[in-house]
Amino acid sequence: MPSLDILDIDANHTGEIFLRDDIFAVDPKVHLFPLIIRSQLAARRQGTASTKTRIEVKAGGKKPWKQKGTGRARAGTRASPLWRGGGVTFGPKPRDYAFKVPRKVRKAAMRSALSLKLRDNQLLVLNRFDLPEPKTKQFLAHKSKLGLGRALIVIESENPNLQKSARNVPEVKVLKSAGLNLYDILRHDQLVLTRDAIDYIERVYGE
Repeated sequence: MPSLDILDIDANHTGEIFLRDDIFAVDPKVHLFPLIIRSQLAARRQGTASTKTRIEVKAGGKKPWKQKGTGRARAGTRASPLWRGGGVTFGPKPRDYAFKVPRKVRKAAMRSALSLKLRDNQLLVLNRFDLPEPKTKQFLAHKSKLGLGRALIVIESENPNLQKSARNVPEVKVLKSAGLNLYDILRHDQLVLTRDAIDYIERVYGE
């Protein structure tokens, strides 16, 4: 069972925590990562692109000219896709790009990502991350003491002072544990978990 030091926001040692083997010490299944990330990014797409077909274009119902005798090609409607301002053939329509991935696969991928962070010494555990006021300068001071760079900070519940202090720091993202996802874990070099966030993760992602 792996263990990690628990730190405070000034990087002082405050205790030790033992992490579950079935979440933080599994054999990483990295082949699952592309599928999960594609699923996440697809779900974020708006899917609002739209074009009008020849039925939807306002072009009147009148035939542009008579069928024969003009020397021109036959034309039945100004809404034809061949005409400027006509309908669009096979154009985009509003759609939902999201697709589902089995829950077991999502959990396996999350456990793999957490295990990789621990294996690569990119996982940090804090008892809490409480700031007295929403000040970016204070947050940066604690960030420096903890040796954080591009980091994802995961908290259990709302923490307005921390969330407001970190939102102007581009390389840092603060997430509630309920919103923890594979994409954000992998795109940040370091993962910072509060003690309460670990309790949530072990409760949700345990086997």
